[in-house]
Amino acid sequence: MGELNMLDSNLKEQLKTIFADLQANYVLDISVDPQHESRTELLELLSDVADSSDKITCRVKDGEALEFSLLKNGNDTRIKFRGIPNGHEFTSLLLAILNADGKGKNIPDAVICNRIKALKGNIHLTTYASLTCTNCPDVVQSLNLMALLNENLTHEMVDGALYQSEVDALKIQAVPTVYADGALLHVGRADLGELLGKLEEHYGVDDKKKESSVKNYDVVVVGSGPAGSAAAIYSARKGLNVAIVAERIGGQVKETVGIENLISVPYTTGEDLAGNLKAHIQQYSIDILEHRKVETLEVKDKEKILSVAGGEKIIAPAVILATGASWRKLNVPGETEYIGRGVAFCPHCDGPFYKGKHVAVVGGGNSGIEAAIDLAGICSKVTVFEFLDELKADRVLQEKAKSLPNVEIFLSSQTVEVIGNGEKVTGIRVKNRKTEEERIIELDGIFVQIGLTANSGMFKDVVNTNRFGEIEIDTHCRTNQPGIYAAGDVTTVPYKQIIISMGEGAKAALTAFEDRIRGI
Repeated sequence: MGELNMLDSNLKEQLKTIFADLQANYVLDISVDPQHESRTELLELLSDVADSSDKITCRVKDGEALEFSLLKNGNDTRIKFRGIPNGHEFTSLLLAILNADGKGKNIPDAVICNRIKALKGNIHLTTYASLTCTNCPDVVQSLNLMALLNENLTHEMVDGALYQSEVDALKIQAVPTVYADGALLHVGRADLGELLGKLEEHYGVDDKKKESSVKNYDVVVVGSGPAGSAAAIYSARKGLNVAIVAERIGGQVKETVGIENLISVPYTTGEDLAGNLKAHIQQYSIDILEHRKVETLEVKDKEKILSVAGGEKIIAPAVILATGASWRKLNVPGETEYIGRGVAFCPHCDGPFYKGKHVAVVGGGNSGIEAAIDLAGICSKVTVFEFLDELKADRVLQEKAKSLPNVEIFLSSQTVEVIGNGEKVTGIRVKNRKTEEERIIELDGIFVQIGLTANSGMFKDVVNTNRFGEIEIDTHCRTNQPGIYAAGDVTTVPYKQIIISMGEGAKAALTAFEDRIRGI
């Protein structure tokens, strides 16, 4: 959705449908400086939202800046917006109202709701966001939900563009950035489960409110990307009692912007594909246990016991591991220290922070060269460093990048160090692998695009992995442990592609069913 100054007639009609079944009365409690340059824009937007339902009204008073809170039946929902929820954040406003009314597909299951309610202490969260950021709404909406569920938790979204002095004072260089009572809690993309885990670690859990849970299934699939989704669907089609345990439906694929090689689908996006995967899963009687992080896997007799963060246990005789892979880090001095302060992994979200500046892209594969092309339209200069002696990206992408006047490419280049001044990145140290010569290039940001690493750490004591951390499987997706199967990018299967992962997930499910029939 693009930026909105006033809502068009079609969108107004959609809002009437969205809010048709509201039960409670809601007030958008607005406080705004009479002289604020964005006052009119805010009032027009919120008035249009209020006009869509007789259950929503606006209340305006003069203030020192620009903000509004959401009230339900006269009571504070503990959700505040310091900014105009245009662009991607418009959905966050709509969901805040729907969620407050007990509606919305994003409301988690009872176990996750209880974990949120069990957080200790009075918690005040602030998320600095950008209206053009595609990752920000997930964080804003997740924390808004937590505010609704936990009466001791408040959350406010701050549009960094309107509160630039705060952004500068905090030296924020990436969005979303979340502060918990003034302490930096999180930077970058995250789902509700990851944020909940960080809050549990930061504030602790009230054991009196904590509820334990044990669930039993025929098959449990860990992970819900293309491989996990296929495995769950194929298992459910055999009439088995199936659960998916995952941090988020769609997995890593959600971060892919354009997908053009999923045969029979000429073009789709990662977001759309993830939505289609979830819709397909929901056609079957599959328990979706989302927002969960598996901590350990144990084998006890023939049962496999998954222990999930928060105390939950999930048990089955057959487990299919499809946890995929994550962005690989450089693991050089300075990288971790400057994540969110000049080191970034998502050019689409954090690229706008480097408008008119010089950035580096580390990695010459498809993702790296695509990032360089995208950033070239924003940044004054883009320098690509590739470790190998030639680029790995598709020829068409290479030619596009080389045609751009502000893109330069260096091969045989090893990143040795990220350099900063204590506040932000100021340069990168690179070594020429042929001459061993090192040099420092002064720049403002570094985008790391060096591929993926297998998410197998929690299973390595149970199943065999290779030196890359990939789970070793046979031709039928069996691991060395009877009753444990693996599929997709987390395994040794060659070529990490969506279409291959889907096939591997199906294969793992069929093998698990065959073994079940044979009594293995």
